Amino acid sequence: MRAETQSVVEEIKQSVGLLRRHLDFDKARARLAELNKLAEDPDLWNDPQKAQRLMQERTSLEDSLEAIGRIEQDVSDQIMLIELGEAENDQAVIAEAESALKGLKAEVERRQLEALLSGEADSNDTYLEVHAGAGGTESQDWANMLLRMYTRWAEQHGFKIEYLEETEGEEAGIKSVTLQIKGHNAYGWLKTERGVHRLVRISPFDSNARRHTSFASVDVYPVVDDRIVIDIKEADVRVDTMRSQGAGGQHVNKTESAVRLTHIPTGVAVMCQAERSQHKNRATAWNMLRARLYEIELKKREAAATAEFEAKTDIGWGHQIRSYVLQPYQMVKDLRTGVQTSDTGGVLDGDLDRFMEATLAQRAFGGGPDEIEDVE
Repeated sequence: MRAETQSVVEEIKQSVGLLRRHLDFDKARARLAELNKLAEDPDLWNDPQKAQRLMQERTSLEDSLEAIGRIEQDVSDQIMLIELGEAENDQAVIAEAESALKGLKAEVERRQLEALLSGEADSNDTYLEVHAGAGGTESQDWANMLLRMYTRWAEQHGFKIEYLEETEGEEAGIKSVTLQIKGHNAYGWLKTERGVHRLVRISPFDSNARRHTSFASVDVYPVVDDRIVIDIKEADVRVDTMRSQGAGGQHVNKTESAVRLTHIPTGVAVMCQAERSQHKNRATAWNMLRARLYEIELKKREAAATAEFEAKTDIGWGHQIRSYVLQPYQMVKDLRTGVQTSDTGGVLDGDLDRFMEATLAQRAFGGGPDEIEDVE
């Protein structure tokens, strides 16, 4: 076996060992057996929220345990194939096995990053908001492009998407949108996207074909469940109702049922117009408000460690986390980690994992733009 291939095998084995220790393999298997037994209890679904939480834990544990066993077996199989290929001088078999090992290395590295998602709310569903910055139609179109990018990313990862609020632009695009993205670790991954995103391109709305710079902000906050208690005094909340706006159809309903809640002490405001029923929109808006206030509390607790990554500022120059340049060259660059790619089409189609992984790694292990290798 070539020295390079041997090195890849050793790295995979070391990473799997770290995953086993992080998961506490034996305790995890015992917990999975316990959850499997609970899942057979017909009374479990008498409490739907508790049942859903247990089933999510079960799915996550099952996936992690099966992945570790599968990766270990696959490594063993590929080593055997390489040895057979070397014995028969079959370079095609050797090359195929070495390629498979590189794929396993990438998978185990990703799972190591997922193991870092151990924050209080990382495993939760998430709300994601996109807001157009100053600049009218240009920024509103850019906000719509970001909406498409995140929905593509979520779909590629098997997450469910629910539109809660959408306000269209006057000519094109959107002024704002709020989504609920449902899936394991949805908040843990998407929290890395919070901040201002900058676009440079030849404007399709400019008859003189000039280059324009547009800004839009992305905010992400976790859905809170019954494990997290957030007390809000009703007297501190202003309730406004209005006619729903937006695309209609599968997104929102154009009825007089939209609800906006404003938390007076903090100024935090949320809006929901997804349902025809005002009562349902009100209930969802209260959940969103609790989530926003919980996010504020999380930020206070983590301020010392994460202050440099927070981008809750003006939507404009000097505050962006990522630049998307379509003219005069093609480049997407994350300004926090230095990771960049010329595959702008792929990124705008939802290929965001490289940026999310680099940001998670930076937060966990340190390092800045000069210490993280660019991705071409």
